[in-house]
Amino acid sequence: MDAMPLGPVRCASATSTSAEHTSTVVIGSGLSGLAVASELSRRGIDSIVVESLECFDSGAMRTIMTDTVSLSERTELMRLLRGYAAAHQIDVRQSTVAEHLSIIGHPKLIKAPVGRKKWAVQTADGVLLADHVVLTKYPQNELRKFLRSMGIAIGRDFKAALRAIGLHLVGVGELLTPTTREIVRQAKLVSDAIVSQGPAALNRIAPPPAAFPPLST
Repeated sequence: MDAMPLGPVRCASATSTSAEHTSTVVIGSGLSGLAVASELSRRGIDSIVVESLECFDSGAMRTIMTDTVSLSERTELMRLLRGYAAAHQIDVRQSTVAEHLSIIGHPKLIKAPVGRKKWAVQTADGVLLADHVVLTKYPQNELRKFLRSMGIAIGRDFKAALRAIGLHLVGVGELLTPTTREIVRQAKLVSDAIVSQGPAALNRIAPPPAAFPPLST
């Protein structure tokens, strides 16, 4: 099955005048996505949570949520996060699906006024423009291809390479399904990184000479 296409550059026609601007787009409205959005909300950072494609697959994973206590903790945390999201009016759009994710890599290719936003998330309802994107599911091999296509050295710390361009992972690439405590820990780390980076996460990336086609499996 195909994963959501990833592309370094979004063409001018893809950004409409009705595009929405936000600090962070969180792709995935499950436990990981709500945990990140809640942490960002506590820090005064706005976000929009959209659904991930059902065909997203972060690789083979073995669940460790088999005991009653772990399942109970997960259920209770989801209840609390949903309550927090409702009480604090976090923008959760479960009926909106992310269809394409790309970096706005060259301002001359974007005719619409997008300001300093560097990420474009295409949905059936329009385009979301953001400084940061959080993925809660995605194949790591596709992410590595994405980085290589932009000439970004991955090095030993894969997640650090992604953070440098404002792309963050929670619960992705783990051999085992993360525990609730691990998800919360990752959500806090990602939120800290977003707050510290601010809107200028992609300033270190030189504009590519030409547009790259979307990546797909």
